[in-house]
Amino acid sequence: MADTTKLEQTAAERILVLDGAMGTMIQNEKPDEATYRGERFKDHASDVGGNNELLSLTAPDMIRRIHADFLDAGADILCTNTFGANAISQADYGMEHLAREMNVESVRLAREAIEAADRDAWVAGGIGPTNQTASISPDVNDPGYRGVTFDDLARAYGEAARALIEGGADLILLETIFDTLNAKAAIFAIEGLREEGLDVPPLMISGTITDRSGRTLTGQTPEAFWASVSHARPFSVGLNCALGAAELRQHVRTLSEVADTRVSAYPNAGLPNEMGGYDETPEETASHLGEWAEAGLVNIVGGCCGTTPDHIRAIAQAVAGKPPRKVPQQVRHMRLSGLELFEMEGA
Repeated sequence: MADTTKLEQTAAERILVLDGAMGTMIQNEKPDEATYRGERFKDHASDVGGNNELLSLTAPDMIRRIHADFLDAGADILCTNTFGANAISQADYGMEHLAREMNVESVRLAREAIEAADRDAWVAGGIGPTNQTASISPDVNDPGYRGVTFDDLARAYGEAARALIEGGADLILLETIFDTLNAKAAIFAIEGLREEGLDVPPLMISGTITDRSGRTLTGQTPEAFWASVSHARPFSVGLNCALGAAELRQHVRTLSEVADTRVSAYPNAGLPNEMGGYDETPEETASHLGEWAEAGLVNIVGGCCGTTPDHIRAIAQAVAGKPPRKVPQQVRHMRLSGLELFEMEGA
């Protein structure tokens, strides 16, 4: 883990740039089943195509090259190829025992790309939401049923976070959060690692607004989401995925008005088309994020689904020279959250 003092100094001076979509770049490489398996897993019992995190073990040169391309485009923070590198998600492939190795190796690949680029940049160890939800029943006939428990999630998140920390990640990024209870399990697990004596790096938290309702999948508004996770005192809080920049702006603005920490935003390259692809050009995405910077809404920007090094290059140019959002002093009155925020000043 690098010295975070330089990271904090840089974040105070300018808007930081996250990288773009690892999944999009992997899809552009068109890996086949044999590529995913490599020699090591050629006899694995089930199909592994689509298990992008496995490529950190079987196609490391591909992952390292993608990181290098984003660095060349101007990214300050590289997100590791670990979105689904947890025991719960990897169980779909019968590879849950590989979660730790995937995380450690993914940090190493990002670090190697930074060392080769020979400039200041940081590694964010990415932890996705898993493919389970703690708040919603997967069985419409049994609303009280849950496919996973809080403890299950905490164990999986804790294993992933421990591996990212041991691998040397500079930040931990909880991203694409659609269920705040999942995020709470991750925060609980990470706090447990801190209590064990691990040197836990700064935490980034990024939720996702799933549609134009302006709420997460489990119904929370952005300000209620912040109230739910603010106790973790993260390095940043933000929104990513699901929506394009045009649709996401109002929700980023809302978050920037209530969060007493840095605000991040990395939208998709527009809304998906009929084929599930993304058509928004780098210039279009960058024009939106450049305006957000002008309006003082953001401290960290980047791209999610559909964004390429060309998008990140355009975004970096659009925010260059624009001051980061001023982080307000810590709020001292009571905030409670259910689906919406309840705030009591003076309490």
